[in-house]
Amino acid sequence: MKTILNAFAATIAVASMSNAVHAQEHDHGQMSHGDMSGMDMPASNKEGISDIKPEPAFAEGSGTSRLPGKEGAMQGLHLMTDGWMLMAHGQAQANYTDHGGLRGDDKLYVTSMAMLSASKNFGGARLALKSMFSLEPIMKARGYPNLFATGETADGIPLVDRQHPHDLFMELAARLDVDVAPGASLFLYGGPVGEPALGPSAFMHRGGAQYNPEPPVTHHWFDSTHITYGVVTAGVSLPQWQLEASAFRGKEPDEHRWNIETPRLDSWSVRLSWNPTPNWSAQLSHGFIKQPEATHAGENEHRTTASVHYANGKLSAMAAFSAKNRDPGDTLTAWLAEANYDLTAHHSLFARFENVKNDELFPDHDDPLHDQPFRVSKLQAGYAWNTPLGDSPFHLAMGGSVNAYWKPDALDAAYGNHPMGYTLFTRLSLGH
Repeated sequence: MKTILNAFAATIAVASMSNAVHAQEHDHGQMSHGDMSGMDMPASNKEGISDIKPEPAFAEGSGTSRLPGKEGAMQGLHLMTDGWMLMAHGQAQANYTDHGGLRGDDKLYVTSMAMLSASKNFGGARLALKSMFSLEPIMKARGYPNLFATGETADGIPLVDRQHPHDLFMELAARLDVDVAPGASLFLYGGPVGEPALGPSAFMHRGGAQYNPEPPVTHHWFDSTHITYGVVTAGVSLPQWQLEASAFRGKEPDEHRWNIETPRLDSWSVRLSWNPTPNWSAQLSHGFIKQPEATHAGENEHRTTASVHYANGKLSAMAAFSAKNRDPGDTLTAWLAEANYDLTAHHSLFARFENVKNDELFPDHDDPLHDQPFRVSKLQAGYAWNTPLGDSPFHLAMGGSVNAYWKPDALDAAYGNHPMGYTLFTRLSLGH
């Protein structure tokens, strides 16, 4: 517990990039340009002058991804100085997880994330400097239990039924938007650490996963590229549409998580995002990823994803599909649905369902099940209570979730007949 308290104290030396930074400070694209179709229009006073700005059609997700405008602001510390808006947000979360079955494990551990951004409006252009960090490298490279999750390595051994810790540097990037017509802007995003235009917003930025203490077992199908060493993205942004393309490094981060790895641009992706109203957001993306996994040397990946997000201020939900086509190799597909519902200002329910075809559950080449694909499903449901800490910018949340799994009978000898699991957590966050 002393380790947990020390990690809490260290991590809240926070720094932040919030979902709402874009919506609040930019007033561009979705707010100030001419195309307002599909958006709630403002009320007018007696003189006919608008008192309320139109609701943004989109909110910013991780990297350059979009979320529904109703997803709401990730609140933190805001400071204006010399025309710059500085924002900070972060959290540290103590977790205890116990995954049952023959391959299950239990662990007490701390996850953390800190974000810092600086942005400025230059009239027809806007510049945003983004950074995100984590102290999870304090953990051993094996990370923490997450039954049926696979991806990356520890001490040269493939991680199976484990979730790897995040790197110290999760994002070091900048974005420049330049207006080119009413309702339209061109943008350029990139840096030594960033996220390409591929897949939905990363799980820790999605409202449907706001309180969920466990990463998805489908992480390496949807958003494993959210920490990429070397990214350049260019695109066009409209109130309801965004089209973008990226060049980036395909190789996933290695197990040495304190450093910045050598950037290179050997992979590519394209993504089309659509926000028809502030309640809805959808994306379709495809990418070529050069040799992403150390355990599959010489194998490239073609990844196609599609997702739909919904938010109305109380409910936030997402449904998504991904196809991971190894070259050479099979095509492995995954489905994901998750939601968070705020019963009141202090009480929330959340759930996630995943179905994935995975051929990495038996990495030992001598195992007769090596490289055989198995389709497994996970259902998770949980509850969270949260409250602000007085008049401070800090919030406290506590809760937990339970898991159930469905799998082929061929996996009974490795996992047991009916593996289950649970996770308890308490979170201290700067902002909400």
